[in-house]
Amino acid sequence: MTENTPRLAETLRARLLALIEEHQLEPGMRLPAERQLAAEFGVSRSSLREAIQQLISSGVLISKRGGGTWLCEPQEPWSEQRIVEPIRQLLADDPDYRWDILEARHAIEASTAWHAALRATEADKEKLRLAFDALLKMHDCDDPDIAAQADLRFHLAIAEASHNVVLLQTMRGFFDLLQSSVLHSRQRMYTQPVIFNRLNEQHQAMFDAVMAGDAEAARQAAMDHLGFVHTTLKSLHEDEARQARITRLPGESLDNRKEKN
Repeated sequence: MTENTPRLAETLRARLLALIEEHQLEPGMRLPAERQLAAEFGVSRSSLREAIQQLISSGVLISKRGGGTWLCEPQEPWSEQRIVEPIRQLLADDPDYRWDILEARHAIEASTAWHAALRATEADKEKLRLAFDALLKMHDCDDPDIAAQADLRFHLAIAEASHNVVLLQTMRGFFDLLQSSVLHSRQRMYTQPVIFNRLNEQHQAMFDAVMAGDAEAARQAAMDHLGFVHTTLKSLHEDEARQARITRLPGESLDNRKEKN
């Protein structure tokens, strides 16, 4: 039997699973280095990699570039990661898919706000109040990443209050993508006082409607908010693209052309 037979890969796969159990490795923990495992099993690293790849494909392990191999968190049949992974790849291939993310937020959050207004418990409302207070404190925050986290916690608190597991799982699955979207929004919009104040007013309207149990007002507030974000970002993006085209034009500088006009 040559070393690279499918039977050897299956044997190594079983030995890896046994090692994980023997050492009581838990999700989020890292496997020993490939060199160490290959030496311990008495096989080549290429054979070991084939077995590891099988466990990656089956969702037991995950490989992090430059960071080794780790145990995955167990995934349910309805997993947020299964939802977003194809979208993550689309976004990597073409950043303009962020507009699709904003459209998805528009549809999803209108529903979560509606159901949250109808179903929020006192515990949900207290959590939402804390999230909203934290969001207001970000007014003078100089770190857009921290501000984006507060923004998303507010939106996720509404999703949790909806008590709809499909909407909540979808929102959680979008969390990383939404974080990128919200961070992008804050960097572009929250530096402009007029826009910043509009966003605060929209968050206030969402908060008030959910707390008051007004489902229609909550749905409308969410739609107004995401619609405003989408429209404003589109406008800013088009302005930047226009300026970039102008600076690439041959001949006179933009300042010289302005002087002539």
